[in-house]
Amino acid sequence: MALRTWLCAALFFFGAVGADGAASGEEPDRSAQTAWRLLDYLAVDYGGAVRNGRVVSASEFAEMQEFAGRVRTLLSVLPQTPARASLIEESRTLEAAIRAKAPASTIASQAHALAGHLLAAYPTPLAPNAAPDLVRAAALYQERCAACHGATGAADGPNAANLDPHPVAFADVARARQRSVFALYQVITQGLEGTAMTSFSDLSSNERWGLAFYAGHFAFSDTDAARGERIWRTDAAARARIPNMEALAQTTPASLADQIGEGDASALTAYLRRHPDAVASTGGGPLTIARTKLDASVAAYAAGDARRASELALSAYLEGFEPIEPTLRSRDAGLLRRVETAMGEFRTAIAAGEAPAQVRARAGVLRTMFDAAEQKLAPAQTDVVSVFAGALTILLREGLEALLIVVAMLAFLRKADRADVFPYVHGGWIAALAAGALTWAAATYLVSITGASRELTEGFGSLIAAVVLVSVGIWMHGKSHADAWQKYIKEKVSAALSRGSAWFLFLLAFLVVYREVFETILFYAALWSQGAAAAMLAGVGAGAALLALIGWLLLRLSMRLPIGKFFSWSSILIAVLAVVLAGKGVSALQEAGMLDVSALAGAPRIDVIGLYPTWQGLLAQAATAAAIAIGFMWTGRAARAAAQ
Repeated sequence: MALRTWLCAALFFFGAVGADGAASGEEPDRSAQTAWRLLDYLAVDYGGAVRNGRVVSASEFAEMQEFAGRVRTLLSVLPQTPARASLIEESRTLEAAIRAKAPASTIASQAHALAGHLLAAYPTPLAPNAAPDLVRAAALYQERCAACHGATGAADGPNAANLDPHPVAFADVARARQRSVFALYQVITQGLEGTAMTSFSDLSSNERWGLAFYAGHFAFSDTDAARGERIWRTDAAARARIPNMEALAQTTPASLADQIGEGDASALTAYLRRHPDAVASTGGGPLTIARTKLDASVAAYAAGDARRASELALSAYLEGFEPIEPTLRSRDAGLLRRVETAMGEFRTAIAAGEAPAQVRARAGVLRTMFDAAEQKLAPAQTDVVSVFAGALTILLREGLEALLIVVAMLAFLRKADRADVFPYVHGGWIAALAAGALTWAAATYLVSITGASRELTEGFGSLIAAVVLVSVGIWMHGKSHADAWQKYIKEKVSAALSRGSAWFLFLLAFLVVYREVFETILFYAALWSQGAAAAMLAGVGAGAALLALIGWLLLRLSMRLPIGKFFSWSSILIAVLAVVLAGKGVSALQEAGMLDVSALAGAPRIDVIGLYPTWQGLLAQAATAAAIAIGFMWTGRAARAAAQ
């Protein structure tokens, strides 16, 4: 009741300042923050006014209605954005639910939802930039708070008896369960006019956050904190619930209890409010960056800045998710594909101008996927078998495309009796491996390979290789027609391989192999960091042995084929690889943000053939296939005419 009385006294002050400030353009943030605080208190205190559809306190019920009306008033004077109308409509729905004496759980749910949407549309600092100094916070509390709130937060300080209203008891477990650190920070920052609680705006932001964490720890025991530390260190799923400082600052113990149970929630709250550095120490991880950028994208979109929202959505992928792709691919390739697809659809939704609520819903789905990815990436998930399998499949998948092209070139040279050109092809793929080793060294010790640079390298490398392979495939197809033409092949092709052509084969071998090596080394760097180095090396060795065996079998098979069939089959193989690389190249450039993403609903995603559910990728593959078909028809007619 004391806190409600404080709010009554503060309500008109904040409402007047917020409304006037917003109307004049001087302090629009204060109206949003005041509305958020009122919503937070509505969610917590409504249960004291209505129970089982009956009013149990007429005065408190009147206050709840007044608070809800004030929220609507504050929202109506916020700066105009596309989100403001929907926020006002939500506030009217909340008012109607209160008048109808809806259950406390319904009011809490609606109030919290509206508060979240408000913060997304009118962002305010949601967490400290770094873990606050709680030693300093303890000293500040004793200096500025203990005289009223008591040394242990029991509201029994020497000044408490003379205060009206009585100060809040931070040690009250029932109230503490409903209060987030962010809510405490808001009160500490703004104060409550008409009470002894003045604004602490003279303190730095970090000091105010420190006081909020310190005040928020009193209701939870040291015994709980000790158990919470054990949970935090051993339970990856629990850590995934509080992945960053924003989540820690905004999560109430009650909401956390709904997810992991009352006992574990109290224990984790006790530990993390005493040791927020435990979260901050992992707060700079890639998935934390992804979440932060995603939330900022939603906020920018709700504020009407679609261009900024698109940039932030792309940054969420390139800076936040893309770096953990190699590790996640080795542990759950299906989840990786789902996240990539969902992030592409999220960017498409922004570009298509979907409603802010729909974009927000898509972001919610992505956050759930990020949580699942975080659990998959937890150290406890690492095992020898998964590392071995990951190393083996990565090398086979990435190496097979390059192997097929190199084998086709070597087989061609054998058919043409030009073994003297072998060193150029071998030199190309060996140089690619050496360049890959240098890339790994540079990425490890000199520079950081960003997600954008990786995708651009893969994208342009794939498209250039696709263009080259289209021309090679068409040329080979033309040499596969008519028996009379085979004599020309044997006599002329060998002579046609000049030194310039040999260097062309060197560059082609280098390009197709380096493209695969570039991605493979990033995957292996991620696997190496997980430990189980012996298992990874064993997987690499097994993969290399299998690739060598496949290459030897293909060369033996190619030597037994008549020269016409060899050119025919090789041209088809190279044409298929060109279509595959065209799809992969477009997809990589889309992920780098160079090409738009227009999702094709219902289309499958098949990585092995470069098929991705976007119009751009499918059109690129269709254009490549059409160019090949036209080239095959043209060279076929020319070959038949020459034979006649």
